[in-house]
Amino acid sequence: MTLIACLILIFTFLQMLVAMTNLLVERNLPESDTTSEDLVSVLIPARNEEKNIGNILNDLINQDHGNIEIIVFNDQSEDKTAETVMEFAIADNRIRLIESAGLPEGWLGKNNACHQLSQSATGKYLLFLDADVRVGNKLIDNAVFFARKHNTGLISIFPKQIILSLGEMITVPNMNFILVSLLPLILVRNSKFPSLAAANGQFMFFRSDVYKKILPHRLMKSHKIEDIAIAREFKKQGVGIACLLGDNKIKCRMYNGFSDSVNGFSKNVTEFFGGSFLTALLFWLVTSFGFLVIISGLPPFFFVVFIILCLLTRVFISAASSQNIFLNLLFIIPLQISLGIFIYKAFINKTFRKFQWKGRYIE
Repeated sequence: MTLIACLILIFTFLQMLVAMTNLLVERNLPESDTTSEDLVSVLIPARNEEKNIGNILNDLINQDHGNIEIIVFNDQSEDKTAETVMEFAIADNRIRLIESAGLPEGWLGKNNACHQLSQSATGKYLLFLDADVRVGNKLIDNAVFFARKHNTGLISIFPKQIILSLGEMITVPNMNFILVSLLPLILVRNSKFPSLAAANGQFMFFRSDVYKKILPHRLMKSHKIEDIAIAREFKKQGVGIACLLGDNKIKCRMYNGFSDSVNGFSKNVTEFFGGSFLTALLFWLVTSFGFLVIISGLPPFFFVVFIILCLLTRVFISAASSQNIFLNLLFIIPLQISLGIFIYKAFINKTFRKFQWKGRYIE
């Protein structure tokens, strides 16, 4: 018991150290002093995004970077997504709408949408954005500057999360809890190991020549978690990548409420652990019940140290992620419960091989 308690304490210390590193080392896109003239293709897959598509289009047409083309793929929407895009396209000739011809056999919807968008893009850079993302001014210039400075073929950002309801407060921060406490983001750029890779499909900024050589969305056409798979594939092929955290220049309300969050996160939670359900379960058990082992196996002093490390980890993660520190500390227990629910539902989804997302069943 003492040995296990020591291992848990060491793991908790390493979590705190990784979180502190991600707070202190460059984690956001740096500000660029210049405006690039390169054409950037902004590519937006949209399925039933009537409530969001107007916001992101407004954000984009007001960017300082004027040399952009904005292409929206209407993925068989059943609402007024297409009509809204066409209204913008009439007013701004940089905006185009592509209609889906149907989902080809063997493809998942978003992967097909992104691939089709890439085939119509002509920019030096390809920026894939989800329709529910909000972007601030200079974001595109900052991305171009960063890509040139670090010679990256892919930059991905986990946007700052807009968290409004109680259900979101006890679920959404878990994504950053896993990412920011387990993966030093600086190693995504500076390490050659594919296992040290992460990406978020909400913001994927590719150099066009690299993208069109690899055609990653076609390569991952049936992969449910295509963003992380693409990042790992790029590393395998020796392409430079970077993964960053968002600030006010890129934010998103990813989910609306508890059930929406559970449904969404259960789709990808195990991918943060290399696709291993057992590793995800072990992480949850250690972070939820590790204190019991510490109490049983070590003197009381080490329990105090353990609690301090846990609290510091949450503080560093919250600060690095631009989230509310007080609320993330207040809801530690509900957050751990919801993380367990994510992992349980991920196991159920994998066992029965059926998952529903945006009105489609993914098997």
